[in-house]
Amino acid sequence: MDDVRAVFPQKRVGMVALSLLFLMLASSISIRAQVGVSAERGAFEITSGLGRPLYALPDDAAVTVARKASASDPHNADLALKLSKAEAARRQYKEAVATCTQALAAAPNSADLYLERGHRELGLREFELAMNDLKRATEIDPSKLDSFYHLGLAHYFQGEFAEAADAFQKARDLAKSDDSLIDCTNWLYVSLRRAGKEKEAAEALARITPAVKNTEPRLYFYLSLLHFYQGKLTPDQVLPPKPANPNDTESELSFDTVSYGVGNWRVYHHEIESALPLFKSVVTGEAWNAWGFIGSEVELVRSR
Repeated sequence: MDDVRAVFPQKRVGMVALSLLFLMLASSISIRAQVGVSAERGAFEITSGLGRPLYALPDDAAVTVARKASASDPHNADLALKLSKAEAARRQYKEAVATCTQALAAAPNSADLYLERGHRELGLREFELAMNDLKRATEIDPSKLDSFYHLGLAHYFQGEFAEAADAFQKARDLAKSDDSLIDCTNWLYVSLRRAGKEKEAAEALARITPAVKNTEPRLYFYLSLLHFYQGKLTPDQVLPPKPANPNDTESELSFDTVSYGVGNWRVYHHEIESALPLFKSVVTGEAWNAWGFIGSEVELVRSR
C-alpha cells in the first residue's frame, strides 16, 4: 500500500511536467509561426506619409535568377529591366530604382528604363522624380501608352488633376484593346472629376458601352468602378469584402482599387467624412505599392 501511495504522487508530478512540456511546445510553435510571418518581411523600403514603415518581401527564385543574369552582362538593358521587374514583384522598389539607374548609365536613351524607374519611384512616393523620368520616357518614345499612363499618376498623386487628365487622355488615345481603354478611362474620368471638368468627364465615360469587356481579370474591378460611375451599380454592389488573409495579394488589390474608387467618388461629391473610413481601411493592408493604397494614403495625408 505504501508502494502504491509512493507511485501516484510521482505520476501526478509526471503529468504536470508533461502538461508543462506541451505548453512549452505550443508556445515554441507559436513563436516559430510568428517568426515565419516576420521572416517573410524583407528590407525596409520607406516610411509612408502616415508614418507607417513599409517593407519589401525577401528574394524569390525569379529575383535570384534575374540578378545572376544581369550580373553576367551588366550593360544589357533588357536584363536590367527583367531584374527590376522581378525586384518590384517582391516590393523591392528601392532596389529596382537602383537597378534602372545603373542600367541608364550604359543606355541613357532607353525609354523603357526611364518608364520602369518612374513606375517604381511612384511606389516609393517620389512623385517629382517619377514625373521627370516619365516625361523623359514620353519624349524618347511618344508611342508608349504606359509612359503617359504613369505620368498621369505622377501628376494625379500630386493633386495636379488637369495635367493628369491630359496625360491619361494621351494614354487612352494609344489604347488598342478594351483592357487599355478601361484602365485609362478610369483614371481619365476621376482626374477630370477632381479637376472640376464634369462635362469632359461624362464624355470620357460615354466610351464605356455595354460592348466594352475586360479580358484581363484584374481590370474587372476598374470596369465595375466605371459602371458604378455610370450609375449602373451601387457602392454596396461594387465594394468587395476586406480580405481575411493578409497574403491574398489579388483580393487585396481589388479591395484597395475599388475602396479607393468609391472613396474618391465621395470626395468629389463633397462627402469627405464618409470617404475617410474607406481610405483608412485600405492603408491597413500590405499591398502598399497598389495605386488604390497610394491614393488612399495621399487623401488621408491631405485630410490632416
